[in-house]
Amino acid sequence: MPGKIAAWRFLLTRFSILKNDRTIIFLVIATGISSVVTQLLTIREFLSLFAGNEFVIALILFNWLVIGGIGTMLAHFASGSMRKASQTSLAWLSMLLSFLPVLQIFAIRILRDVLFVHGSSVGFYSVFAYTFCMIIPYGLLLGFVLPYALFVMRSKKSGYSGTRIYMIDNIGDVFGGLIFSFVLVYLCTPMQSLFVTGIFLLTASFFVFPKQRRYGAPVILCTGFIFIILLAGIILETESLAPLEGELAYYKETPYGRIEVHKNREQFTLFEDGKPLFSSQNLVSSEESVHYPMSQLDNPKNILLISAEGGIMNELNKYNLDRIDYLEIDPLVTEIEFRFGLINKIPGLNVIHKDGRAFLKETEFKYDAILVNLPEPETFQVNRFFTESFFALADSHLNPEGILSFSIKGFDNYLTEIQRKKISSLYNTVTKYFNHVLLIPGQQTCFLCTDFPLQADIPAALASKGITTRYISRFYAGNITAERIEYLKELIDRTVKINTDLNPYMMRMAYKDWFYKFSSSPKGFITALLILSAIYLFFISAPEFTLFTTGCIIMGSEILVIFAFQIFYGYIYLQIGLIVTTFLAGLLPGAWLGHKCKISSRKMLILTDAGLVLLSGILILVLWWAGDRIHMTFFFAFGFLVSMICGFQFPLALSLKGSTSPAVVKAFSADLIGAAFGSLITSALLIPYYGILWSAASLAGLKILSMAVLARRKS
Repeated sequence: MPGKIAAWRFLLTRFSILKNDRTIIFLVIATGISSVVTQLLTIREFLSLFAGNEFVIALILFNWLVIGGIGTMLAHFASGSMRKASQTSLAWLSMLLSFLPVLQIFAIRILRDVLFVHGSSVGFYSVFAYTFCMIIPYGLLLGFVLPYALFVMRSKKSGYSGTRIYMIDNIGDVFGGLIFSFVLVYLCTPMQSLFVTGIFLLTASFFVFPKQRRYGAPVILCTGFIFIILLAGIILETESLAPLEGELAYYKETPYGRIEVHKNREQFTLFEDGKPLFSSQNLVSSEESVHYPMSQLDNPKNILLISAEGGIMNELNKYNLDRIDYLEIDPLVTEIEFRFGLINKIPGLNVIHKDGRAFLKETEFKYDAILVNLPEPETFQVNRFFTESFFALADSHLNPEGILSFSIKGFDNYLTEIQRKKISSLYNTVTKYFNHVLLIPGQQTCFLCTDFPLQADIPAALASKGITTRYISRFYAGNITAERIEYLKELIDRTVKINTDLNPYMMRMAYKDWFYKFSSSPKGFITALLILSAIYLFFISAPEFTLFTTGCIIMGSEILVIFAFQIFYGYIYLQIGLIVTTFLAGLLPGAWLGHKCKISSRKMLILTDAGLVLLSGILILVLWWAGDRIHMTFFFAFGFLVSMICGFQFPLALSLKGSTSPAVVKAFSADLIGAAFGSLITSALLIPYYGILWSAASLAGLKILSMAVLARRKS
C-alpha cells in the first residue's frame, strides 16, 4: 500500500511538472510572437520618423541584436543561482514585456521632435544613439527572459535541454512573422497589432503564476492595468501621429507604408513613411517635370508617368494626349491624391497600380515620353529607377523620337564634390543608351535623354507650340542660362563609375552624403566596432566563434536579401515580414536535426560551414547571371536553407561546450553578437563600398575562416 501511494505521488508530481512545462512553453512561444511583431513595427516607426533608407533598417537590427545580447549576458550572472530562478519572477517579467512595446512606440514618436529639430534631417550617430536608447528597456528584458525561462525549467527538471528552449522560442518567432505578414499588416494599425500580441503574452504570463498567487489581488490588478495600457495605445494612436504644424487630415496603414495627409491652412501634403510625396501647391515642380521634356516633342500622344507631382495632370492636359499611363504601386496613394485634389482626372488618364520596372518588363507598348517623378535615389527602392538596367528598359520602350526625363537635387551656385559625382555617375550611365543628354540646372537638375538633338531654350519651344505656363515663361530665362548649362556640363567627370543594380554607386554617394552633411565619418564607428569584436573574439572558444560567424552570416545574408529584394521588386515593407520569417523558419528544423545528429560535432560543424559557403556562392552566381529575372521564391528558399544550416549548428556547438547554463548563455550571446556584427558590417561597409556580390563573397570568406579555426583549435 505505501508503495502504491508513493507511485501515485510520483505520477502526480510528474503530471504537475509537465503541466508547468506546458505553461512556460506557451509563454516562450507568446514572447517570440510578440518580439518579432514588435521588431517589425519598430523598424517601421524609425523609417517613418527619419524618412529612412535600408541603412536605418540595419542600424535598428544591429542595436536590437546588441541589446538582446547584453540582456542574455546579464542572464549569465543569474545562472549561478539557477536553482533560485522563480516561476513567479518569470511571470512578472513577462507581464512587463507584454506592454513595453506600446510605451516604446509612443516614446519613439513623441521624443523625436523633443530631441531633434522638427522637420530636420538627422545624422548617422544621432540615429544610432536614438534607436539604441529607445530599444534598451524592451531589448534588455527580452534578451534576459529567454535564458531565464530555461533556468526556471532547469530548477524544476535538471538537465532540461538548452536546444529545446531555443527551438520553442523559434516556433514563436516564426508564428509572429507569419501573423504579421499575412494578417496584421493588412488589417491592423501598429497599436492594434501590439494589442493583439500583448493580450496573448499577457494571458500566457497570467497562467505561469502558481495557482495560489494567480487570483490574488496584485496579479489581478496588474493584469487589468496592463490591459488598460494596451487599450489606450489604440485610442491614442492617431493623436500620437498628429503633426506639430497644421493638422492630420488623414491617416491609414497599408501593406506598402504609412499614408498621412497633413493640412496646413489651404495646403494638403501627402506623406508616405514620413516623406512628403505630393503637395497641392507645387507649381514649379509640376511645370518642370512636364514641360521640360514635352517641349522637345513635336506631336506627343502616349506617355508613361512613373509617380507624379501635385498639379501635374493640369499641365499634361495642355498637350491633348491620347494615353497617359500613370504608375503608382499603392492604390491608396492615388485614391488620396484624387480625394484631396492633389491631382485631377483628365482625358486619357489610365491609373495602373504596379511597380514601374515590373510594368515595363511585362508591357510591349512604346511611349513618346517616360517621365520619372521620383525623389533623390537615397534608397534602394528609388535607386533602381536610376540604374543601367532601368535606362536600358526605358530605352527599349520609347519610340524613335521619344524622350526619358528624370531629376535629382539641384544646386544654386556651388556644386559639392558628392553632388558632382552623383550627376557624373548618372550622366555616364544614361549616355550608354541615349545619344543626347541635356542637363538643366535649377532647384532640380533635370536630365532630358533622347536620340535626337535637344533644345535648351524651353520657353521658345513652348511658345512655338502655343503652350502657356506661369513659372517657366517668367523665370526660366533669369534662372537658367546657356552659361549655367555649359558650366554644369563641363563639371561632368567621365571617369566616375556608372550606377548599376548590384553595385549601386548612387547609394554609396548617398551614404557618404549622409555623413558629409553632419561633418562626420563612419570610419571611427566601424574601427571601434572592429576593435571591440576582435577583443571579444580573442576570449571565446572555437565553437563560440563558429556561432559568432553563424550569426554573422545569417544576418548578413538577411540584409543582402532585403537589399536585393528592394532592388529587384521595389517594395520592402510588404515583404520584410516574410523575409524575416523565412530566415527564422529554417532554425527550428535545423536545430532539431542537429540535436538528433550522431556524427562528430566538430566534423559536422566544418561540413555545415562548407554548406554555407556553397550557398553564398550560389547566391552570387544567381544574382550575377539572372539579375531582375530572379523569382522571389529564390530569395525565400535561400533564406530558409541558410537559417536551417545555422540552426543545425547550434546544438552541435553546444555539445562541444557542454549544456551547462553558462555554456548555453555564452552560445546565445555569441550568436546574437555575431548577428549584430554581420548586419552592420554588411550594410554600413560592404554593400555601400563593394556592392552586393562582393558582400556575399566576404560573408563566405568569414565562414572559410571559421572552418580553419575549427580544424586547428580543440576548445
